[in-house]
Amino acid sequence: MTSTSTSTTSTISAPPIVGGNGSPMTSGSTTKNGIAKAAGGTVSVASMFLDRVAATPDRKAYTFPAGGGWKTVTWKETRERVMAISCGLRALGLESEQRVAILGGTRFDWILADVGILCAGGATTTIYPQNTPDECAYILTDSNTVLAFAEDDGQVAKLVAKRAEVPKLKHVITFDGKPSADGFVITLASLEEKGREAHAKAPDDFEKIARAVKNDALATLIYTSGTTGKPKGVELTHDCWVYTAEALEVTGILGLDDVQLLWLPMAHSFGKVLEAIQIKVGFESAVDGRMDKLVDNLGAIKPTFVAAVPRVFEKVYNKVVAGAKDGGGLKYTIFKWAVENGRQASMLRQQGKQPGGFLAWKLGIADKLVFSKLRDKFGGRLKYFVSGSAPLSREVHQFFDGANIMILEGYGLTETSAASFVNLPTKMKIGTVGPPLPGTEIKIAPDDGEILIRGRGVMRGYHGLKEQTAETLRGDGWLATGDIGEYIDGFLRITDRKKDLIKTSGGKYVAPQASEGKLKAMCPLLSQVVVHGNNRQFCSMLVSLEPEAAKKWATDNGLGALSYEELTKNDQMKAAIQACIDQLNATLARYETIKKFAILPKDLTIEDGDLTPTQKLKRKAVEAKYKDLLDGFYVGAVADV
Repeated sequence: MTSTSTSTTSTISAPPIVGGNGSPMTSGSTTKNGIAKAAGGTVSVASMFLDRVAATPDRKAYTFPAGGGWKTVTWKETRERVMAISCGLRALGLESEQRVAILGGTRFDWILADVGILCAGGATTTIYPQNTPDECAYILTDSNTVLAFAEDDGQVAKLVAKRAEVPKLKHVITFDGKPSADGFVITLASLEEKGREAHAKAPDDFEKIARAVKNDALATLIYTSGTTGKPKGVELTHDCWVYTAEALEVTGILGLDDVQLLWLPMAHSFGKVLEAIQIKVGFESAVDGRMDKLVDNLGAIKPTFVAAVPRVFEKVYNKVVAGAKDGGGLKYTIFKWAVENGRQASMLRQQGKQPGGFLAWKLGIADKLVFSKLRDKFGGRLKYFVSGSAPLSREVHQFFDGANIMILEGYGLTETSAASFVNLPTKMKIGTVGPPLPGTEIKIAPDDGEILIRGRGVMRGYHGLKEQTAETLRGDGWLATGDIGEYIDGFLRITDRKKDLIKTSGGKYVAPQASEGKLKAMCPLLSQVVVHGNNRQFCSMLVSLEPEAAKKWATDNGLGALSYEELTKNDQMKAAIQACIDQLNATLARYETIKKFAILPKDLTIEDGDLTPTQKLKRKAVEAKYKDLLDGFYVGAVADV
């Protein structure tokens, strides 16, 4: 697939060649982080947006929920609202690179506010809607935010409650909430009206200010949700987002006629890069961050691609497997037969071959009976999913690939503007996060296998944290990712987080994420899995139940009257999970096997501080919360179990 965008594209340096000693080899001059930048290219997101509007003013840009249905706006219509917001912010006193926060879920207004901020020369501070008032106050204070957008009265209340602690915050602009009598809180509509009045008085200012934004100006301050400690503000410049947009466009995986369903948190770098690539290429995005509407929206929008996190694929996989089992006898037999044939086909494709002969015939039947029904649930036009933010287990990935549903797994950090590596439709290897994007360099540290990245997408630094910046951004612009991996035949494979690696008291290293992903694929009853064992005699495990699957299992086993918490203590449930752990243990080295486990009394959630907003496990937080339970596993244990 090639892009048909009519907008100007900057030249991007070719993908790096990595030498046998792990050292990167590139050619050309270097101007930032060791990567050459072409002259005459787009300099900012603001300019990129104006170029997009000029190139395709009347094409569909955004579709969003409105009045019980969907409303669509063109790029020209989007510009009018962005102009009003941008001029309104300047009228409120916003100056270049001053921070404006956005506190809310994924919706069209979030994007309008973000682009409006950037076109006004400001920088966006992102805040998750799940953040507490104290967390909001910390981010606003640390970032020196002067204005803030807040989704509704509930989000506004968080900021009003902490107003005394953030004296630099002059106004809150609410999308859906009510204004305050003292003028501290104003509505988005009133901001836009103020902007239109300012534009009428000085009609040239909007584009003049937007075009004046430089590529090295701060565009986004994203506070990493983090798994431990206080969040750090990651400074990303306009050039970071321009680079990721240019690099993704060059891969050819997205074109002008694609349709995206955008539901990921816009406060996260993954959501932000999807915003940037849309502006660059010009395709349409349907924007709705309501997770409970995801399945319905797939059918209504019929997207050609959707980006998601691994937890979504795990939930779909578990539900499909559970549904097949519920069908009983013949239906489940046919399902397993189809999945096995799909697995064989996937393995052949991984070898660069296509299934033929008898296998191709069986795949045709499997597709008609099983796989086509699954694809129909995704709208019928889906070319592929994009997976990122956390590792996708090989078992789940191979299931979808066998069903002819392509998942392009990628990799990047907030510190690298999200997009650094991605599998391509024409160059994909399951179990890897793909080749580097054009212009991104990689090398593997020889001492511990840590992945180092250099490129235009790399952050400017951590806001106000010189020591932490120096620890992460090493000599010559190399960013230490904290991830361990292997780079083989042009593909990167992540093996684990450097800080998550477990070292048992026997001196053996264990990568917990691999076992966690395998078990979730083997056991649809499980929602979350935490492998524990650092400095311990053996590995143990904490698991939580998938509420819907557990309820169905309980009903099928005559235990429907039991509550979730009662099920966690039930011997039959423990035996069912133990059987899955036994199956997992059969695939592991002896020192990796799980000797003891416990079912947690409730599922792990974002709200309880167990998961990040993108569903990544906060391992240390969970281990601290259940310290007594974990300690109990090892009371009286001998060194060799």
